[in-house]
Order: sequence, then C-alpha cells, then structure tokens
Amino acid sequence: MLVDNDAPLAPLTTLRLGGPARRLVTAVTDAEVVETVRAADAAGEPLLVIGGGSNLVIGDAGFDGTVLRIATEGFALDGTLLELAAGEVWTDAVARAVDAGLAGIEFLAGIPGSAGATPVQNVGAYGQEVAETITEVVAYDRLLHETVTLTGEDCAFSYRHSRFKADPDRYVVLRVRFRLADEGGMSSPVKYAEVARTLGVEAGQRVELRTAYETVLKLRAGKGMVLDPEDHDTWSAGSFFTNPVLTDDQYAAFLRRLDGLAAPAYPAGEGRTKTSAAWLIDNAGFRKGHGTGRPATLSTKHTLALTNRGGATTEDLLALAREVRDGVRAAFGVELVNEPVMVGVTL
Repeated sequence: MLVDNDAPLAPLTTLRLGGPARRLVTAVTDAEVVETVRAADAAGEPLLVIGGGSNLVIGDAGFDGTVLRIATEGFALDGTLLELAAGEVWTDAVARAVDAGLAGIEFLAGIPGSAGATPVQNVGAYGQEVAETITEVVAYDRLLHETVTLTGEDCAFSYRHSRFKADPDRYVVLRVRFRLADEGGMSSPVKYAEVARTLGVEAGQRVELRTAYETVLKLRAGKGMVLDPEDHDTWSAGSFFTNPVLTDDQYAAFLRRLDGLAAPAYPAGEGRTKTSAAWLIDNAGFRKGHGTGRPATLSTKHTLALTNRGGATTEDLLALAREVRDGVRAAFGVELVNEPVMVGVTL
C-alpha cells in the first residue's frame, strides 16, 4: 500500500483537473482496499474512491480527506465466465475477452476507466451495456462492515444507473463477474444504427467478433473518445450529459418546442421516451469546438464531450457545462443531467 500526503489528483483523472487530496492511498489488493475503507470510516474521515478517473469532476479545492485509488489486478476466465478485479483497466479487459473469442462486451471497446466502475454507472455504448452480462458484484458494504456478493438483479441496473450509484457511500466494488458468450467467433447482435451502417449490416445481425471490436474503436477514436495524451479532445470525461428520458407529458411539451425539427426518439419503457443529448446541444447552437480560445471547450469531434484544452480549471469546465445546460433548457425545455460524478462541486 502506497500513502501520499497532499497528493495531486488531476493526473489521476482523464480531464486532468482538480486540486490535491489531503491523503492518497493506492491499494493493490482487496485486503488493502477493505483496510483503508474501514480505517477511514472508523476515524470519521471523508473518503473518495477512484479507479481510472474517467468519470470524475473534482473541484479545484481538491478533497479534504482520504482518496483511495484502487489499483488491484486480476483477469480470470473459466469457460465463458469472466472475473475482473476492480482495478483492472477496462479497455485491456475487453481486448483480452475478444482475444479469447468471447462476445458480450465487444461494443464497449475503448471506454476508459476501471472494471470496478462499470457496474456503478452501468457503463454502456453502441447498444450494449454491462447490465446484460454482469452476474455478480463483490463489494465491501460499509453499512454492514463486511464483504458481500450482489447478483445482477440485486444491482438494480437501469440506464446509466445502479444500486451503487443510488447509494454511493455504501459499497466499494472489489470484483465484477460476467457471463460472456462463445458465438463461434461472432459478435453479439448489432443493435446500434451507426454501427450497423458502418458495418453494412442490418440491426440484429452478427459480424465477426474482432471486426465489431475494431469498428467500435475506430468510431470512438473519430469522436475523440479513445484516450490520447497528445489530443486534447480526449482530455474529457467522455459524454458529459446523459440522454434525457422524458415522460409522456414532458415529451409532448418537447415536441411543441421543436418548430418543425425532427429530434431523435427512442422507446424507454412504458410512458417514457429517450432523446439525444448530442442532438439537443447541437441544435441549441453549441457546435463542435464551441468556446474556441477558452481553456475549456466542447470537443472538436463530439458535442457531448467537454474538454480541457491544457490550462483549464474545474470552474472553467463547469462554466461551459452550465452554459450548455442552460442553453438547451432555454431552447427546448429539457434539463440535461451530468453523467460524471461531481466531487466538491455542483452544476
């Protein structure tokens, strides 16, 4: 276990923003993770748990407490069953699963962060989400003071949400277990229209597993969503806003504001419709690269990513986020909700 005082946090996040931690603990075993959490809780110490730092917006003042960085390693395959330690790099895990010829997470290629964060956010992209394959999550329960195993059903997954996100101070994820599929070298059915178009297939068809994986990587890279230290479009937290899910009344009000525009619409359960945050941002007048010349701008490749151009502060980023959120609300009456976790700051 490595302990640092007054440790900078910005280098541990993909946004490269945020002030220092009073105390930073890097844990490389599950036992060290549990020990650190127990010690902080016993002392009444504020605790922040981070993995890959890809979904965090940390305030400029930093964190006045213990930051636990989970750096555990572990990739274990038993047939189609995959167990990952929470600190495993997600992009590497997906690549290894594809190398093993197993389908189920191939459309989640290139997503930065750690395996332990995937059930918290119910990470998803291109028509696939981890809720489809997670069978169990092993976590330390800070309320019961013991390690517990939650089934996929226990996790209460929904769109970019879970039991862990609903109660962020209770569980610390240690291990994640998946049931993948051997489809004879083929992918899961292609669900996402953009992927299907790129592959030249109909929705519902399968393609070669590696072709699906490589196609998603290229699509993400084209949007600045694959980490590259030299490309400031990737100095982001990925998609900053979730796609709004509207009730029937909210959707009817939204349609009245469109003034002839045709907005994307997808069924999202009984009485609910999902629309596109990227479409809303673009049609509210915020184009790619909006804010050029400022320290924080929209990505030049994707309107959903808010980026640090190299000298930004967290407040610079939040000012841009508020400008976009308020502009979309004024144009369409829809409230955008941030996807990254806010630490010491709010929109």
